[in-house]
Amino acid sequence: MSDSRADEIIRRQEHLSNQRVLFDSHWREIAERLLTRENHFRVTRTPGDKRTELVFDSTATLALERFAAAMESMLTPRTQRWHKLRIEDPDLKDDPEVKDYLDEVTQTLFAVRYAPRANFASQAHEAYMSLGAFGTSAMFIDDLVGRGIRYRAINMSEVFIAENYQGRIDTVYRKFSMTVRQAAQRFGEQVLSERQKAALEKQPDLMFDFIHAVAPREDMDIYRADYRGMPFASCYVNLEGRTIASEGGYQTMPYAIGRYVTSPREVYGRSPAMTVLADIKMLNEMSKTTIRAAHKAVDPPLLLQDDGALQAFDLRPGALNYGGVDEQGRQLVHPLQSAARIDISLEMMDQRRRVINDAFLVTLFQILVESPQMTATEAMLRAQEKGALLAPTMGRQQSEFLGPCIERELDILARAGVLPPMPPQLADAGGLVEVEYQSPLNRAQRADEGVAILRTLESLTPLAQIDPSVMMVFDPDATARELAEINGVPQKVLRTKDQVAAMQAQQAEAAQAQQLIAAAPAVSQAARNLVQAQSLAGASPPQQAPGIFG
Repeated sequence: MSDSRADEIIRRQEHLSNQRVLFDSHWREIAERLLTRENHFRVTRTPGDKRTELVFDSTATLALERFAAAMESMLTPRTQRWHKLRIEDPDLKDDPEVKDYLDEVTQTLFAVRYAPRANFASQAHEAYMSLGAFGTSAMFIDDLVGRGIRYRAINMSEVFIAENYQGRIDTVYRKFSMTVRQAAQRFGEQVLSERQKAALEKQPDLMFDFIHAVAPREDMDIYRADYRGMPFASCYVNLEGRTIASEGGYQTMPYAIGRYVTSPREVYGRSPAMTVLADIKMLNEMSKTTIRAAHKAVDPPLLLQDDGALQAFDLRPGALNYGGVDEQGRQLVHPLQSAARIDISLEMMDQRRRVINDAFLVTLFQILVESPQMTATEAMLRAQEKGALLAPTMGRQQSEFLGPCIERELDILARAGVLPPMPPQLADAGGLVEVEYQSPLNRAQRADEGVAILRTLESLTPLAQIDPSVMMVFDPDATARELAEINGVPQKVLRTKDQVAAMQAQQAEAAQAQQLIAAAPAVSQAARNLVQAQSLAGASPPQQAPGIFG
């Protein structure tokens, strides 16, 4: 017997599915040519089947791979700490206890995120692949309840989304399949239909459809401690029996949705692949035509005399074919010369390849690679240009994709009790912290500050040769630290201000001692001269201070 709540969720999912029919058609064309392994948009696929029938040129596929790798290296490099936590309250910003707490929380967050069980790095790469191909990506951040966090990139064929009045994704419906054995493990046998229970005994690997619906809870009771007091409602529906398989809730949205760019009145994003889909399709057709032309040029058709005397030709190397010449040795069989200009076709294909690589930012990311011999100022100028070009698209991923992801992670870790105790002063201030991104993208965006510093120093160098005092305008320590921060120098290789002050004090003492040592011979000689003068005058010599002149 169906459940009314299950029927309502099924109707909502069907409505969201009907709203994106045109996107499904668009995504299917892209998947057939770029990301064939994810081509599940309104088509039934058999595991292991061939899916590259329409691919004759791999330029777009390789460009998508490089796009995903570049997104990862610029936003979430696995070898760096690409963000930290901070507080805007000026009274607590420099509080040592608060800073130590935020550093420890950040360290815990990265340790959990990049644990082997979590699988964040590989799933983030899959999300970036989906972003470049379909313009929208989805990642599920699952709470393993005391065992950490588990990340999973979701195929866009399964995900249906809706925005709130502010334009934020607050509703996610996921329609997916799982075996009846998996369903029994996940929800228990009691939620299975009669058909599913029978299949559990005889066909445990038979697939059935389910829906996971996550949306804001309209009847939230803030005084309840169970899932009914949580902001987001979670419900799994068994489509076989149209019943509720499981019900729960979340304090934060468990799905992180990223969008490349959006058009007015559209919820789903648009991708680089959509922008150059015509070029991708044309390149494949041109490749197919060029292959035919090259085949004909290498192995051309033969023109024969229509007298019925010639037999089929043996085209193997060294083969003997009788009847191909007449009595005078004139050739009776001629190859068909089509005069096809394959070179023009190759040139046109290269033009299409350049357009595709530009759309996927491949050309942009090769700027520094192609010009390795550069000064520090030139390299920083290139980084500044890169940061300016990437800021609109990649900055959106920090706000829509990574921001909700970090919020969800902190919620899981806080409820699991693995975070350190919050300092009282921070708790009294509300405990609200912000994320400060420190990825290579953010450093590239700050490159203009480094360029300004270097250019100013270069401009003042001629003046400093005339009047060295002009350089006193700059604080050398502050300038060096600012450039180090802009270039992403690890903090562990930099000395603290206290360490630098101690070293400067030691150098001052050493310089003073050196001056005393250098002045000692002259002072000693003057004292001896004075003694000799007094001796000649018959005066008694003065008493020397012990331990100074020996």
